[in-house]
Amino acid sequence: MTSSSNRPANPMDVEDVRTRVNAALAEFMDGQSALLGKISPHLVPAADALRDFLLDGGKRLRPAFCYWGWRAAGGPAAGEGIANAAAALELLQASALVHDDLMDRSDTRRGLPSVHRRFEALHRDSGWRGDREQYGASAAVLLGDLLLIWCDELFLRSGLDPAAVLAAKPRFDLMRTEVMLGQYLDVLEPVAGDSADEGALERAQTVLHYKSAKYTIERPLQVGALLAGAGPELVEALGAFGLPLGEAFQLRDDLLGVFGDPAVTGKPAGDDLREGKRTLLVAHAMRALPPADARHLDARLGAPDLAGEEVAELSGLVARSGAPELVEARIEELMRQSLAALAAAPLADERARTVLLALAEAATVRKY
Repeated sequence: MTSSSNRPANPMDVEDVRTRVNAALAEFMDGQSALLGKISPHLVPAADALRDFLLDGGKRLRPAFCYWGWRAAGGPAAGEGIANAAAALELLQASALVHDDLMDRSDTRRGLPSVHRRFEALHRDSGWRGDREQYGASAAVLLGDLLLIWCDELFLRSGLDPAAVLAAKPRFDLMRTEVMLGQYLDVLEPVAGDSADEGALERAQTVLHYKSAKYTIERPLQVGALLAGAGPELVEALGAFGLPLGEAFQLRDDLLGVFGDPAVTGKPAGDDLREGKRTLLVAHAMRALPPADARHLDARLGAPDLAGEEVAELSGLVARSGAPELVEARIEELMRQSLAALAAAPLADERARTVLLALAEAATVRKY
């Protein structure tokens, strides 16, 4: 195992990955903004909204894992092609976030208005006819779909060897299918699931795997490796490292979603409670709380009028249930599995192993 003194202080900045991905996104959006403006001047607000959403913040975690999957398989550091391919994952992420914010009725993203709220404000400020909330929702659906189309376009036109892109495309497509189905199961649980039954934890685990864990780390790593010509052994080894790490990452997000500092998360405190997220954290709390408290948490989770002191009350119930300690213990266990798999993985470049270790720690030690 690599000693902590040899790990990069900020793994996102090693080999300028974040800078290169941001440049790839900016160049891509220059072309797409010009296209939208050529079609109609009424599309300029849409182009501006998408540019702002893509280029104003974001951890670039998925592109980073894609890039270091590429390097782990022996791909060269130089060249625009891998930066373009990795940036395509950020377009996919942006698509998912635009739709996610709409489904969750979120007002903000990264401290700024969410896309549907931005277009509600445009409708209001322009004095247009009709229902401004419906207009904002419609705009968010269409722009999220556009970002999904664009992620395919940038990936296929990355400039990498077409044969390599063809080899990686099935894994890229599987990743997109998995995240959409995980999102559907996440939407289904609050309306059809029974929080008190024995299957609640298993269903929460399934959502965690497919909506986040695979999509955030495992699949980006494997896509990057396949772009560099990786064989089955390395692809499988990266999966053994990436899946438990992705699960640990999401569990950390679940804790932040209930107890997080808005300065860290960019969203109001307790936002997951307002949105009614049936996470593994919440499932554990439901099982551990006294029946009356569990029923109250179940009934008020995601309620349209949930706000202020009641959010703090529900956060307190979750805290007192002991669920956060269970989740922290699970994060530690998953990290042990992940790092053991990384230590044993047959990487082509030892520098990649060092950076992946640092990325793993950066993804999971965020505090609330």
